[in-house]
Amino acid sequence: MVQDYFKALKLFVLSLFISIVSAPVIQAAENSSNEISWFFLIISLLGGLSFFLYGMGKMSEGMKKSAGNKMRSILAAITKNRVIGLLVGAFVTMVIQSSSATTVMLVSFVQAELMTFTQSLSLILGAGIGTTITAQLIAFKLTDYALLMVAVGFFMSMFSKSDNMKNVGNVLLGFGILFFGMKLMSDAMKPLRTYPDFINLMKGLENPVMGIMAGAALTALIQSSSAFTGILIVLGQQSLISLEAAIPMIFGTNIGTCFTAVLASMGTGREAKRVALSHVIFRIAGVLMFVFWIPAFADMIREVAAWFGSGTARQIANAHTFFNVSLALLFLPLTTVFAAFIMKIFPNKREIDGIKPLPWHLDETKIPTPALAIDLARAETSRMAKLLGRMLTAIIIPFTSEELPQDAIYPQISLIEGIEMREKKINYLESKIEEYLFNVARQPGVSEKQVCEIYSIISIVKDMESIGDIIHRNMLPMIERKKQLVSNFSDEGKEEILIYHRKARKQIRLLMEAFAEKDTRRAKIIMAGERKYLDLAYQYRTHHLDRILHRKKESMDTHTVHMELMNMMKQIIVYSSNIAKTFLEGCHE
Repeated sequence: MVQDYFKALKLFVLSLFISIVSAPVIQAAENSSNEISWFFLIISLLGGLSFFLYGMGKMSEGMKKSAGNKMRSILAAITKNRVIGLLVGAFVTMVIQSSSATTVMLVSFVQAELMTFTQSLSLILGAGIGTTITAQLIAFKLTDYALLMVAVGFFMSMFSKSDNMKNVGNVLLGFGILFFGMKLMSDAMKPLRTYPDFINLMKGLENPVMGIMAGAALTALIQSSSAFTGILIVLGQQSLISLEAAIPMIFGTNIGTCFTAVLASMGTGREAKRVALSHVIFRIAGVLMFVFWIPAFADMIREVAAWFGSGTARQIANAHTFFNVSLALLFLPLTTVFAAFIMKIFPNKREIDGIKPLPWHLDETKIPTPALAIDLARAETSRMAKLLGRMLTAIIIPFTSEELPQDAIYPQISLIEGIEMREKKINYLESKIEEYLFNVARQPGVSEKQVCEIYSIISIVKDMESIGDIIHRNMLPMIERKKQLVSNFSDEGKEEILIYHRKARKQIRLLMEAFAEKDTRRAKIIMAGERKYLDLAYQYRTHHLDRILHRKKESMDTHTVHMELMNMMKQIIVYSSNIAKTFLEGCHE
């Protein structure tokens, strides 16, 4: 708290200092239009851009903290309704201030089976709209009130007792710093209005190819389409760029924003590559559709702006919005067809290197945002449940079949090797999830509820690892003992084992779905099923002992293995119920 206070106070004082120091520099530049002080102009531009980017980051941080905990429920609400996906994509991008980050984040949700790849496409289209919201806010000329916003935001973030008010203060502080950076850049650029070489350079950018290349390159360099659009708006406010020159650069910005997503997809799975490729194709296709009628597009934007008396800055923001909204509405009905096209480029295939234990969802860059990091840990926990389900499905086959098949997912290894491989994965993931969550718990912005969720997930993964041990250490060695028996299970005994095995598998499947969707209803079903399945185990035990009393040979010969096998599955059901109970306690509002 004390460190945050001094950090914010230092920033506040620095803002006032720069405003005082920069004033005579800018005034001197204005007084001498023929002799531009390039040194002071450049440092003012760089300083202003730094404030702009820092303010955007500060605003994003405040918005993520205030809205981050609600993202789970918002994402869980996504169905096959594409319009809802579009709106959610716009909202999430508005919060995190990066369409590239939204695209990268979608990979985790697709792999966690929170949504299908087809459903993710509507969010990608919505992400483009989300970036325009910031541009529209920037187009409002609020620079004269920048330091007022800094002051109000500072006092709200430092002295409010409510966490929500602190987060709102951070958002306002970020906006203030952002607009203060814009004011520095805008004032620094005033001398360029009468500088012939700069004016000619800006006119040269009316060439669509040059404008698109410049916009793409500069956006990829600063890795923020919102920031570059903000720079274009500043140029528009000073009448340093025409709408015809700004539009190609806006198109280039939409291509440049794909750069981060493409880099993030390198070395990742096919799902990541599909999402990144979709992002790239959407943007390039949109640019190709608009680039051939830029003059008509500019005239249309001017006609709309004339109704409201808007200047060039607002026209640039409107062009950015119109492009992205049009692109989204055009492609939204075609997402199913587009998904099929992408699937042909990157079809599903079983990768041999999937045998190696690796986390799929734990992203170290999300640790400073606890709400998102906890979601990723929960997605990895859901994956652990899926691995347990596959282990449990495979382990029963040697007890009920004479033939021992290959692994169902990786046919290059045996069924037994598949069980052992997944046990190693579960042990690995248990340690990685625990380490990841402890790092999240150490973050300064973690709430008490989030700490409760963290400890809940850590407890759950330990119990899951125990279920893996039951299968690997207890059930797997019993396979050899079963082979040495002269008789097989009786028909009745085999049927009871298979039925009870299905009940245990159902509990694990419900666990996986509960974690993937944060579904408390499924957790309650698991807990309700425990009593019923324990009663069923008692009934089957009684039936088996009746067969022993009636001296049924198969039941007598397989008695020990039969009882131990049923007991192991009963333990798995008990563990599943304990996990569900912990899950419910961790989700308590």
